[in-house]
Amino acid sequence: MPALNRGNILVIALMMFARTSTSLVAAFSHHARSRSIAPAASAFVRSVNVNAPSRVSSARWMSEGPPAEKTEEEKAAIKAAREARKAEKERKKAEKKAKKAAQAAAAEAANKIDDVTYLSVDEQDSYNAMGDMTRIMSRSRTGREFARVEDLENSELHPSGSKVWLRGRLHSIRVKGGSCFLVLRQGSYHTVQALFFKDKEDPEGSKKMLNYLKKLTVESIIDLEGTIVGDATVNSCSIQTVELNINRVHAVAKAQAQLPFLVEDAARSEKEVEASQETDRPFPRLGQELRLDNRWMDLRTPANNAIMKIQSAICQLFRESLYSQGFMEIRTPKLIAGESESGAGVFTTDYFGTTACLAQSPQLYKQMAISADMERVFEIGPVFRAENSNTRRHLCEFTGLDLEMQINDHYMETLEVIHKCFVHIFSGLETRYAKEIAVIREQYDSEPLTFTDEPCVLHWPEAQEILSSKGFDMGDGMGDLNGAMELALGDAVKEKYGTDFFMLDKYPSDIRPFYTMPDPDDSRFSNSYDMFIRGLEICSGAQRCHDPDLVQEILAQKGIEVGEGLQSYISSFKDGIAPHAGAGIGLERVVFLYLGLDNIRKASMFPRDPNRCTP
Repeated sequence: MPALNRGNILVIALMMFARTSTSLVAAFSHHARSRSIAPAASAFVRSVNVNAPSRVSSARWMSEGPPAEKTEEEKAAIKAAREARKAEKERKKAEKKAKKAAQAAAAEAANKIDDVTYLSVDEQDSYNAMGDMTRIMSRSRTGREFARVEDLENSELHPSGSKVWLRGRLHSIRVKGGSCFLVLRQGSYHTVQALFFKDKEDPEGSKKMLNYLKKLTVESIIDLEGTIVGDATVNSCSIQTVELNINRVHAVAKAQAQLPFLVEDAARSEKEVEASQETDRPFPRLGQELRLDNRWMDLRTPANNAIMKIQSAICQLFRESLYSQGFMEIRTPKLIAGESESGAGVFTTDYFGTTACLAQSPQLYKQMAISADMERVFEIGPVFRAENSNTRRHLCEFTGLDLEMQINDHYMETLEVIHKCFVHIFSGLETRYAKEIAVIREQYDSEPLTFTDEPCVLHWPEAQEILSSKGFDMGDGMGDLNGAMELALGDAVKEKYGTDFFMLDKYPSDIRPFYTMPDPDDSRFSNSYDMFIRGLEICSGAQRCHDPDLVQEILAQKGIEVGEGLQSYISSFKDGIAPHAGAGIGLERVVFLYLGLDNIRKASMFPRDPNRCTP
């Protein structure tokens, strides 16, 4: 039939209506003949007449009216037939669904890898070579001997061809076709590559192993038995001359598939991240809050993990030095009846109906230990400061390295002891922990710390003169140093004396605590001192007032009320106490500045500041 134009469409519509009226059909036919309507329309007219029921005329059709109403039996029969067709359709659909479910279940059953309950190495051959380890609940001692990744290159311990068990984290994995390459990590930076290839002699077993490996998530804890392959070349791992062929692998603790961030991303240096921003694949920049919210993940990076080892090492070296100099370690209360440091904010808590404070330092108790004839004491313990300081160098809770000692004549005796202690710490870190420091400096670049063999001690007037020459307004010279002044002083001392570590003494008495001994020649100044690394304070100390009358006089001058806590402190002096001096050192400050970090929070395992009390 030819294509219809707009006019023809109208004609056809009229014809459709004309089916209900013989007169309209006749009229339309006459109109079509008289108007020479297009052949398509004329053909349609003829088709209507031709296709009309031959046994019934149009007039008869119109006279009969609408079709007869169906009986109830006929309606019921039609409905039943319709429902039967619908039921058959649903049956076939359900049958198809059941068939697919059965096929899926069969496939799942064929590929299912049962959990492994590993009870004994003697029964190992009866266990599947792959599968999740059932929850380790101290059911038995399996007899497996686990190796250390860092020892794998020792051919005497682990010759090529020998088998080893390793437990570690799945650092990375790549499964493609009939092969798998994974990296297992122990600690934060000991890594080894392990391989698995499809075995033509056991295609089904190989397929299962590859399917299982494919489902393992990064950062999961896994047990892996492998065969040592020597003479390998693996540049991407810490173990570069050995790799493993995988014999068995079991997930011990699965990590969630969606991690807060990847350890690999958290381990990149700022320089590396910045350089990538101009490329097609920039590395993500992980903010400090995201890292601290997930600190357990952040501490898995090589550098951050090594920082915690340096923190531990400083405590060890601090103890070593002081033990060698005749000190004993003590433990002092952290719940006290009053403030231990004038001018420092204090956290309070209910103590059975009375108010107690979290100790701001062990100061009062160190001195009472001297009164108890403990000639030289030290403590490593928590310190609490309720100071709303949101800076890169302040924390509300930190670890104090405190010491106190009797002196014979002069507080320089104490400065010499402390200097010797720091020289031992600095030297020990560079020699014993060179590997950790190198790892840290890969991510957080810094220059090695410089220090002198003998104490480098500046006096307050010299510091004032240096800072005045640098353009600082020192006023009457009786105010404390701010951060900018300390940094400028550190730069000047480094330039003049060639050291990053120095001491400054003779601070004004008004800016020092009440227990500080005044200078014998000018009571406006004191026998106090601070110590600095890279221009920032790490330690505060002084010769203490051992005369109870002088202590009470200073307390009155400073307007400090002698409460219950201070009363027992003063009483210990009234019963006789030797002249003494000491210092309080901030552990996190030492770590932060020794390593040249940009924020003290990197030096704290789980930092506490005014905005953070979790995790």
